[in-house]
Amino acid sequence: MASFLTSFLALALTIFSYNLPFNDALQVTYDNRALKINGQRKLIISGSIHYPRSTAQMWPSLIKKAKEGGVNTIETYVFWNAHEPNYREYDFSGNKDLVQFLKAIKNEGLYTMLRIGPYVCAEWNFGGFPVWLHNMPNTTLRTNNAVFMREMGIFTKKIVDMVKGEKLFASQGGNIILAQIENEYGNIISHYGEEGKKYINWCADFALSLNIGVPWIMCQEDDAPKTMINTCNGFYCDQFWPKNNNPKFWTENWSGWFKNWGDRDPHRPAEDLAFAVARFFQYGGSLQNYYMYHGGTNFGRTSGGPYIATTYDYNAPLDEYGNVNQPKWGHLKELHNLLYSLEDVLLYGNATNTDYGRMMSSTVYEYKGKKVCFLGNANDKDDITITFEGKNYTTPAWSVTILPDCKTEVYNTARVNAQTTVMVKKLSEGPLKWSYRPETVMHLKFGDKDQSSVLIDALDAKQLFDQKTVTNDTTDYLWYMTSFKVDENSPILGQELTLQVNTKSHVLHAFFNNKHIGSQWAQDDGKFEFSFQRNVKIREDINTISLLSETVGLPNYGEFFEKVGQGVVGPVKIVEPNGEGLDLSKNTWTYMVGLHGISKGLFELDDRNKLTWHTSDFQTDRMFIWYKTFFKTPAGEDSVVLDLKGMGKGVAWVNGHNIGRYWPSFLAKADGCPQCDYRGNYGGSKCGAGCGKPSQRWYHVPRSFLRKGNNQLVLFEEMGGRPQEVRVQTVTVGTICANVEEGNTLELSCQGGGRKISKINFASFGEPKGSCGSFETSHCDATNAMPVIQSACVGKEKCTLHVSDALFATTTCSKSKRRLAVEATC
Repeated sequence: MASFLTSFLALALTIFSYNLPFNDALQVTYDNRALKINGQRKLIISGSIHYPRSTAQMWPSLIKKAKEGGVNTIETYVFWNAHEPNYREYDFSGNKDLVQFLKAIKNEGLYTMLRIGPYVCAEWNFGGFPVWLHNMPNTTLRTNNAVFMREMGIFTKKIVDMVKGEKLFASQGGNIILAQIENEYGNIISHYGEEGKKYINWCADFALSLNIGVPWIMCQEDDAPKTMINTCNGFYCDQFWPKNNNPKFWTENWSGWFKNWGDRDPHRPAEDLAFAVARFFQYGGSLQNYYMYHGGTNFGRTSGGPYIATTYDYNAPLDEYGNVNQPKWGHLKELHNLLYSLEDVLLYGNATNTDYGRMMSSTVYEYKGKKVCFLGNANDKDDITITFEGKNYTTPAWSVTILPDCKTEVYNTARVNAQTTVMVKKLSEGPLKWSYRPETVMHLKFGDKDQSSVLIDALDAKQLFDQKTVTNDTTDYLWYMTSFKVDENSPILGQELTLQVNTKSHVLHAFFNNKHIGSQWAQDDGKFEFSFQRNVKIREDINTISLLSETVGLPNYGEFFEKVGQGVVGPVKIVEPNGEGLDLSKNTWTYMVGLHGISKGLFELDDRNKLTWHTSDFQTDRMFIWYKTFFKTPAGEDSVVLDLKGMGKGVAWVNGHNIGRYWPSFLAKADGCPQCDYRGNYGGSKCGAGCGKPSQRWYHVPRSFLRKGNNQLVLFEEMGGRPQEVRVQTVTVGTICANVEEGNTLELSCQGGGRKISKINFASFGEPKGSCGSFETSHCDATNAMPVIQSACVGKEKCTLHVSDALFATTTCSKSKRRLAVEATC
């Protein structure tokens, strides 16, 4: 078995080790089995990396690590609102430089799948649509609407023309082999009726008119026009069968799940993800894409939802910071390399499926005298033994075994031989020295010249506007302010009444007569609306109301999501004990967009207004306050994070770069973190961790945001926090482990950065028990395992060892169960 496995993996590495040539034009077509490049069917294993969720400086490393993990294609969406935040004002700079990203993929010798959309969903703010589009008169998104289709066509053509201008489509000698128009429209098309069908047909015709020379796809669109390839998205797509005799493509294999504020840490086990991939190729799949391969970070205000967190780690093979996520990355790499070695047989061979009952099946591919076999056990409880071609095979529950010659087991999805890496946070710098400056709270103060100067850009209207209409999505924050007069004879004078505000704000802070009377935020119940009620005491003459309404990511999914209201929708009432009251909804309302501190540039590296920051009488646990400090750039290459434990809710900037929203005071649910069993269907709430802890405590600071010497950190805190607890840390490799079956190869790595294996904490060959961090020896383990591993690995950045009984002292363990377990420190 050992020599057989070695020869197969060597062949796979030979197949995959060269850079794909992109000098001459490629002919990209497809038939009912696969995508064809220059007439040859091609096995595509792709990974999603979204360019604006990292930085341009990170792109080459991310793409290279994806390639090393066995990916031959990179997929990305194109984010309309990132590129056209204001009407006809385009931005392709920095981490929005789409062309540079596409060229970086090409330079690494990989294909690209370009999902233009331009609707993306992607847990991205407003699904990727610019809010100015929604605010245009007579516009309905994603249907047969003239205004929308005109604007969608203009942007899509702009992207296509840019890419064509750089000759990046495969038909021009580039590396883009597929493009997508629209996105998951089949999930909602029924809500749009005939107008939806007209729209999707228009999308197909418009896409073809762009003449890009490569096929177009439509994901989750069962009735896609025949000129489009319909594809599958989901946790499992082995039972997806395409229409119109199309090849079987899986455009989104969800490698984990995203996180909302209040959620636990999602985790999809490597065994289950590999099972899903192997099942897909067992049943005729030829293209699959991990969504995500690198999730990254929702910098600034890019996260959608509402309530989607700043982290977009997604439990992907590359973590949020770009580190290899083991064992998922390594376990999938082994599978990818094996599949590449079987490409011809899988894509050209005839398949024979046999059902053995109890969710057990086999698939045999035959081509030109070669045979490849899959043994698939979809039973989520029982290991199953079958007699297959004259030999007994036991396939663990919820796993797939691959026999490249239909005799020898080379890979099983439930048997993970890749190392496990435990990442740790290390303190970079001790307590930081802080200064502060209060945020100016907006109130209507008649005759106050200073305040009127603050309100110079205010808008007055006798109605309550949707927040999107007023802010145009330039900020999370909008002030709604009004006043009403009570004369000296009014019966309500001096009474304690109730201010009642019906709102679709995600967060609302309320002030009455210049005093804060309460804050409230919506429940994550799908509605995101609530009635805010507080007792207020009316005074003679003028009474004022100031409401700071906040969005925490605009909706990104669902039918007519653009019509979901945001902000104070009303009615707003002063209610008497008998239920009667004064409706202020049609009062004159004064609107102020954003925060005073943002308009004054308090977050900028050079304070353009030279405003005073205070250090004396330092204030903590206070609402609406700005904090500023400086920290040194951590040495080395490890990823940098802010530990914001102790803070409430707000926004963070480093050297003027918006790191994103923070909300560490929002704790995950206290229950729902049982021991994880990879067997059985995965869902976003399965295998969660971090119960009762902040949904997000650490916030990524890309090294390209940092400077030599000191860096400025600015926090706007709106709920109240303790900045003295904030720390700058680095993310590094701590413990590494492996538990490898005999006949396979032990690979241990400190994953770059110059780190070396300093100590072997545990080594056992035989029948070791437990898992990483809790290994134990058994009664029959070899006595020389520790010195063998120490000699092979200590002092090295990585070590490789073929696991066989020839290396170790004699054991009395059953040969079929022998494994090598190692735990080491970098």
